[in-house]
Amino acid sequence: MELTVDNVSRAFGGVYAVREVSLTVPAGELRAVIGPNGAGKSTLFALIGGQLAVDSGTVALDGVRVERRPAHRRGIGVVFQSARVFHGMTAFENVMVGAHAVTSAGFLSAALRLPRHHRDERRIREKALACLDRVGIAGWANRPAEELPLGQQRSLQLARALCGEPRLLLLDEPASGLRAAEREHLAELITRLRDEGLTILLVEHDVAFVMRLADRVTVLDLGRVIADGSPAEVRANPKVKTAYLGVRPDEPPVHARGVVE
Repeated sequence: MELTVDNVSRAFGGVYAVREVSLTVPAGELRAVIGPNGAGKSTLFALIGGQLAVDSGTVALDGVRVERRPAHRRGIGVVFQSARVFHGMTAFENVMVGAHAVTSAGFLSAALRLPRHHRDERRIREKALACLDRVGIAGWANRPAEELPLGQQRSLQLARALCGEPRLLLLDEPASGLRAAEREHLAELITRLRDEGLTILLVEHDVAFVMRLADRVTVLDLGRVIADGSPAEVRANPKVKTAYLGVRPDEPPVHARGVVE
């Protein structure tokens, strides 16, 4: 699925959080969006995911405008920065919720317990188990979701998103707060999903994490795109050094968080 963001803007109280942002993510690409605090990354994420409405501009998937449709009805899976799990439910039940968003049986079938509903429930259970296994936490399936460590909760969110069979996956700072081993597992998982053909948009504060994963990087500052290119091109961009790293263009390259070499 190709994502096209065309001239999108969003303001709060007259102050633009995102202003005239355009980017295209081809099908099967892992695109990262980075920038300093207040750059507009989270707002752009919410505009693409449908949590916020655009003031102007368009968001399209495979050429079809979707900015006014819920994410799960667009074929988009969303994983938020905060570990959002349903308390009082097992990890397995949490993942099943993701599939219910795209189930074919309606409310009446469920209420009357019709055969179609039973077939859907069986398919959802099989899919949920497969997604837990896909992210490496099948062994936690029957544990209460809120008791899982943070790394497993992030994987649980990812499994729930995958259970909805997305064609585009949005990840909002998934590495935040993770330990080294958890980050390594997450990096391997994201890479595997990209290699399987899933289009991924990764919004992340950790530049070193981004640079090892992304096919292409878009950089925001003060709500605008200031750079777009390969990780190597972004590392060398003077605007990025100035805005993101606080390095003046006339200063020599420095080692800063793994970005500039």
